[in-house]
Amino acid sequence: MTVIAPELAESRSAKEATARHYLMCPPEYFAVEYSINPWMDPSAPVDAELAMAQWTELKNTYERLGHAVELVDAQPGLPDMVFAANSGTVIDGRVLGARFRAPERAAEAEHFRRWFTDHGYRDLVMPERINEAEGDFAWTGGFLLAGHGFRTDPAAHSEAQEQLGVPVVSLSLRDPNYYHLDTALFVLEKGPEAKVAYYPEAFSAGSRRVLERLFPDAVIADAADAACLGLNGVSDGRNVVLPAEATGLAKSLTDRGYAVHHVDIAELRKSGGGPKCCTLEIHS
Repeated sequence: MTVIAPELAESRSAKEATARHYLMCPPEYFAVEYSINPWMDPSAPVDAELAMAQWTELKNTYERLGHAVELVDAQPGLPDMVFAANSGTVIDGRVLGARFRAPERAAEAEHFRRWFTDHGYRDLVMPERINEAEGDFAWTGGFLLAGHGFRTDPAAHSEAQEQLGVPVVSLSLRDPNYYHLDTALFVLEKGPEAKVAYYPEAFSAGSRRVLERLFPDAVIADAADAACLGLNGVSDGRNVVLPAEATGLAKSLTDRGYAVHHVDIAELRKSGGGPKCCTLEIHS
């Protein structure tokens, strides 16, 4: 009798992609004009045309994979509006908007609120607490993983549970380089047996124990993959979109049966963003 190791058995199992609904904002006014995270250096040159080309390829990748992509208009004076993931959390038609910690980004919240309202989302609440949306919230299909430590207020976690009507698991971030949950963890598969990838060193000791308990078979990223924002990935259950430099993580995912699609987001990374930062998922 041949015994197959659990991890090998998983890699041989078929992964199922599901069509997703994304909201994005083109980097029409992208620039690094201020510094609100360790990645941002206003003295470093930024190529706006290259940023647009990289963003366009990310959008095209989603569409080639069969996903619906809607766009919100970029606004002058808001160079980080391209990072749409920070603009709201949508689960089962309910929308919890955003409230930014940095005053430089505060005006973004109203533009995205108007988009949701104009597109028929009536069950919409704007938060009282600082809440940077999918930057710090990751929906597993059964519960919401919620980060805090640098941006989102811990009190916003209970507000999200109340407004969205889903259970919330709080996680503490400890490294300022991974200032949002979506820079240190992403959901590979949603559902009762949700699967994630994450970088343990971004989390407090207690939060690491929580993640180990919830996701004993998680894909664990190393420091090199985390350092290129490799954990800022996007998955549809089978296809995983990753920054081009995240080669070690890509191999781990391929070994488990996922199809990896690399994109170059180096110019957008100058503002501390990657594929997921550019992508708000509307969870239906």
